Amino acid sequence: MAKSTIELDATDRRILRALQRDGRMAVTAIADQVGLSATPCLRRIKRLEEAGVIARYAAVIDPARVGLPIQAFVQVALSSHAEEVATAFHKALAARDEVIAAYAMSGGMDYMLHVMATDFDAYAEFALKALLRMPGVKETRSSFVLTALKPPGALPL
Repeated sequence: MAKSTIELDATDRRILRALQRDGRMAVTAIADQVGLSATPCLRRIKRLEEAGVIARYAAVIDPARVGLPIQAFVQVALSSHAEEVATAFHKALAARDEVIAAYAMSGGMDYMLHVMATDFDAYAEFALKALLRMPGVKETRSSFVLTALKPPGALPL
């Protein structure tokens, strides 16, 4: 189900672009960039947080520098689309730290997983001993990232 949107004016969008570039930027610096004083800028930021537009603040970490150089995108097909099968699969996915993102998809496969691993042996262990044993998993197809040409970035506001 789609979430409702809130009306964003040009100033809200400038604030969001600034925060996407640097989530630790001081309110005074953001205010200077968007042409507001600090108090109304902070009010806008709080409104965006309360409305859920700003979901959270997080650091962007280089996976290779923390020992996670292997990335795979894994397509998964389930044997059944029954609600209880999907729910059990979702629960099993949520328990796996290797899966950093998961999406229900249209097309031939049911899910796309973004998986991180320390090496190919660790990925194989996950795939063979965890993923293929998850409830309802019928088929998987793994593709490994060779180079991140354009890693996830800022939303086009």
